[in-house]
Order: sequence, then structure tokens, then C-alpha cells
Amino acid sequence: MLAPVLAGALLTAGCEDPSPRVSLPPQARPAALVVAPAPVPPSPRSAELSQYYTTVQNNLLTQGLLRTDGGGPDTPFSADQLAEIFEILVFFEEYTRSGSANLRNTGPSGGLSRWSGPVRIGIEFGNSVPEEIRAKDHARITEYADRLARITNHPISTVRSNANFYVFVAGEDDTDFVQSRLRALIPTISQTELDLFASLPRSFYCLVVGVAGQRNPYDYARAVALIRSEHPDLFRLSCIHEEIAQGLGIPNDSPRARPSIFNDDDEFALLTRHDELLLQMLYDPRLTPGMTAEEARPIARIIARELMGEDL
Repeated sequence: MLAPVLAGALLTAGCEDPSPRVSLPPQARPAALVVAPAPVPPSPRSAELSQYYTTVQNNLLTQGLLRTDGGGPDTPFSADQLAEIFEILVFFEEYTRSGSANLRNTGPSGGLSRWSGPVRIGIEFGNSVPEEIRAKDHARITEYADRLARITNHPISTVRSNANFYVFVAGEDDTDFVQSRLRALIPTISQTELDLFASLPRSFYCLVVGVAGQRNPYDYARAVALIRSEHPDLFRLSCIHEEIAQGLGIPNDSPRARPSIFNDDDEFALLTRHDELLLQMLYDPRLTPGMTAEEARPIARIIARELMGEDL
């Protein structure tokens, strides 16, 4: 963004003014003009990724995938199906997937994990990210956080300081920046996780890492998501929706989840009504962090029937 430059105004008149003139005091000359640095072109690797992801998005759209309608008459589901999918997505851990990656540091597997305290989302952009993408994605993430707060009835918001859920929008050329920030934000982050952020395979569109607190291995204390800035617009928004939602405590995907973003088939790009119900179930106070699938199953069935308006 160019800094504003002040210029003096030259006044002219068509005839001589006989009135006395008052000389203005001379103005100090600016020490130097402030000029914004020229944009740095993307590296060949970053440019190649941009072209690759644009091609992938276009191919999916031509197949009728990346839907943004949230589902409809062609995607019916019942309360029992909703409860079954909830159990699969919440309790059966999956660490890597074809389109994105999710790592959990929550101790023993099999327990329900979520945030008990407020989720404060901090947004950070790599130096390579253009201003127009920064403005658009900042607004999107803020709006999405507000929506998730309404869905879950849990405090979720974007903040300028004291964040505990960091969302990085960064490109291939921002690797050093992301690595240094990760070390500062999560001093205990493992080298394996750092390496994944540093060399994320092209098949991983985005990434989220959830870290539990020391007192309760099922209570999230911090999370970090990485959204590739090389993605075209819809792909980037899709990653924002999926990774932040998964960072709230739905870490897995299933081919049986439909209509849902928690599915590797890329049929839906954005959070669906089905996914909203899953998040409502996850943050229902009748379910608590650390519950096993067996303990949660009868309660989840009751909650699903209530949400779907079906008889108990």
C-alpha cells in the first residue's frame, strides 16, 4: 500500500489583487518520500502450486463437486444416522487424510475432545499473501467464528492478542516465517509436526494441529491451522471451514458422512446443516470431555433425536 504523499497547491488568479499579501511560513520539506516495497513475485514452486490447485478446483467443479448449498432433498439423513456419524467422526482418530491433515496431542485415543474454555482465534498472514486476500480472508474467518459460536453456544471469536487458536494463511514462500512463529507459539511442538508444516505434501490442501492441556488430555488448550494462500478462492474458503471446525473437536473424516465437509470426496466445500448439528452435539453440556464412545452413545442418540425433531 502506497503511503500518502503531501503536495503543495499552486494558486493562480486572472488579475492582480491589490489587497495586502500575507506570506505563509515556509513548510518543512519531508526528509524522504516513503515508498512501499515492490511486490516480490512468487517463487517457481509457489507459482506451480497455484496453477495446480486452480486446475484441481476447476476439475472438481466440472464434476459437480465443491457444493456450497449445504445439502438438500438429495442428501437426507435421520437422527440415528446423525448419531452414528457423530461417533465415527469424534471417537475414531485419523491422523492424516488425502486433502488435509489433522494431528492431535490429546493422550489416549477414543475420548471425546473439545474446548472447555473460550476459543480465541488469531489470524496471521505470510508476507507473500496479497492485501486483497488478507482483507477477504480476515473477514471470512471473523464471520465464520461468529457463526460457529452461535452453532455451538460456546465462546468463539477472532482476537488481536492472546489467541489460543492460530490460523495461518501463508504460502510456500512463507515457510521460514511459519516455522519461527510456531516455535514461539508452541515451544513444546515436536520436530515431526514442525517438519510437516515445513514440507506439507502437495496432496495436503491444509492442516490443523490441536494441542491438549496438561491437566486434561481431552481438553484443547491450543490449536494451529495452516491454509495455503496458493489456493484459489473457493478452495481457500473450504479449508477455512474444514480446519477450524475440525480444530473444535471433530478430527476425522468418513465416506459415510453426507452431506458433510468431513468427507474425503470433496462433494461439499462449506459447512453443511448436517455439520452444524454435529457441532451442536459435540458442545452439548450432556456430553463431557473424556467420555468414551460407549458412554456417549445413548446420550448422543437422545441429542440427535431432539435436534432432528424425532420421537425419543
